[in-house]
Amino acid sequence: MIHPLHGSSIDIHPNARWKQYGITVAGGNRQGNGINQLSDPLGLYVDDDQTIYVADQSNHRIMEWKRGATSGQVVAGGNGQGIHPLRGSSIDIHPNARWQQNGITMAGGSGRGNGSNQLSSPSGLYVDDDQTIYVAEWSNHRIVEWKRGATSGQVVAGGNEQGSGDHQLSYPEDVIIDKERDSLIICDASNRRVVRWPRRNGTSGETIISNISCVGLTMDENGSLYVTDVGKNEVRRYRRGESQGTVVAGGNGSGNRLDQLYTPTYVFIDRDHSVYVSDRDNHRVMKWMEGAKQGIVVAGGQGYGNDLTQLLSPQGVVVDQLGTVYVADWRNDRIMRWPKEATQGSVIVGGNASGGQSNQLNGPIGLSFDRHGNLYVVDWGNHRVRKFELQSKPN
Repeated sequence: MIHPLHGSSIDIHPNARWKQYGITVAGGNRQGNGINQLSDPLGLYVDDDQTIYVADQSNHRIMEWKRGATSGQVVAGGNGQGIHPLRGSSIDIHPNARWQQNGITMAGGSGRGNGSNQLSSPSGLYVDDDQTIYVAEWSNHRIVEWKRGATSGQVVAGGNEQGSGDHQLSYPEDVIIDKERDSLIICDASNRRVVRWPRRNGTSGETIISNISCVGLTMDENGSLYVTDVGKNEVRRYRRGESQGTVVAGGNGSGNRLDQLYTPTYVFIDRDHSVYVSDRDNHRVMKWMEGAKQGIVVAGGQGYGNDLTQLLSPQGVVVDQLGTVYVADWRNDRIMRWPKEATQGSVIVGGNASGGQSNQLNGPIGLSFDRHGNLYVVDWGNHRVRKFELQSKPN
């Protein structure tokens, strides 16, 4: 007898019982888009050989997991369409979107220090799909993990005093997660290296890029790393396994020409592999399309100052699906939004003078969306990370 789809080929006894403890056969490694992860899975099909096909909803793909496998493979979708860029939002941001002006402290906020409930000069951050935050703590020489709603963090890399050993960090500037290899990737700035560190119970890291004055880094959907080098005024792309990399922005000495950068700090990669880089000491954000020999100015670049046409030492940068640029305007204590081809921006968070109130910032550096469009800001001078929630209805 041919059994119905999703049905059993054997008769089920009226009093049949099933084991009360289930076995994970797909996913189970937290929410994410790695090949060993799922994100909001819905329907499934089980083949005769117990191969499973899963509709991985929020990753916009169908995954095949063979019996006994520890990871799956994409068999439909998942071509970067719908998978949001690192630090990007997985929902479309309305052109007139607004965020709550009073931020919520998600990490730190208990004064400067090295306690588990404190941060000290935090810089870059990464927000996971479950809203767990990873923060590069510059002057505590460590990476800390703060789970959503937690009142204290946990050291996941470094924290063994400043140093150059495999178990140490020295003024780390940025951190991301490589989900496929379940590891942290860290800009270990003063050691002039990029380090890979196991995400869980790691006691030491492995240097994967040497002799680089790195500040910011990100990764595309192919696993290629993009790293800023403030010493060479360039951004390099490192495909998996490469140690030298390829210049994808700058690399023509320091200066303010369109083919130059001057102290590039943080970097964002969109779905088209265009590089957006905060060109700090030129007080602008530059976009370099894939393969371009020079960039275009997409924010600032009209001198330095606090006018809406200007930036003052920009840091973290993210871009939405419309090409709108969001930038941490460090020395103006504000987050600005610059629509595509705009000649001036608007203040969306902060800009209320430097301070520690809920609507103020003090030297914002790291910037990221979560998957729901909420904005996370590393409030460097206040030693905290703030979340500004996306309002449900734009005005």
